[in-house]
Amino acid sequence: MNRRGRPQAGLGGERVEGRRAVRELLVAGRRRVRRVEMATGLAPSALLDEIAAAARSAGVSVRTVDPARLAGAALTEAHQGVIAHADPVPEADLDDLLADPGAFLVALDGVTDPGNLGAVLRSAEAAGATGALLPRHRAARLSPAAVKAAAGAVEHLPVATVAGVPAALERAARAGLWGVGLEAGGATSIHDLELADRPLVVVLGAEGRGLSRLARRRCDVLAAIPLAGRTASLNVAAAAAVACFEVARRRSGSVAGRPE
Repeated sequence: MNRRGRPQAGLGGERVEGRRAVRELLVAGRRRVRRVEMATGLAPSALLDEIAAAARSAGVSVRTVDPARLAGAALTEAHQGVIAHADPVPEADLDDLLADPGAFLVALDGVTDPGNLGAVLRSAEAAGATGALLPRHRAARLSPAAVKAAAGAVEHLPVATVAGVPAALERAARAGLWGVGLEAGGATSIHDLELADRPLVVVLGAEGRGLSRLARRRCDVLAAIPLAGRTASLNVAAAAAVACFEVARRRSGSVAGRPE
């Protein structure tokens, strides 16, 4: 949503708040940065020096702003004294993501919390995912809170929007990718996922309700994360981190195809 409560068009991401997110925005050079605003009186830090150097290298102006004014304009609670204004995050092409022989995609089936979205993208990118799929409707977009939580991952991880995750999974299957749905009652443990080294899409359900009925039906495997404690479940961000790094651990240099 924008500041007036209207839905954002496209992926969003025009406003980047937080030091690491702004640094990655500048270093990646993937989209035009119009300006960086930095609060006056910040304690010296290596990360601030890196931001200033990257901005100079990219020809981006850095404006110093009164801390109270910057805080009043911020859309997140942890802007850390740095805000950047940039072009929106470019949308990736779904067909391009599916054509990658080493595809390791993450699909978010109706995740609505921006913090969870950003955390999932951060874990996916860190684990080596090659892309992410987001529904166009009834799902979180790359708001300032999501971009902040992603800590720069949106600058490196291609993100495609899809009309719906079930339809995208059908297209993925035709392209030779396996669909792995993460579900508490899944018959397979994520630690026993033998097809982790093949082209695949890891599907994560919405907060509370989990996978939608159609998305569940389109998955080839439903995998669960074994829990040893008394906690009944993990939130989607924590579950995504476990699943993505388990897939990364099991993946090898050669990727097998999908059987006919």
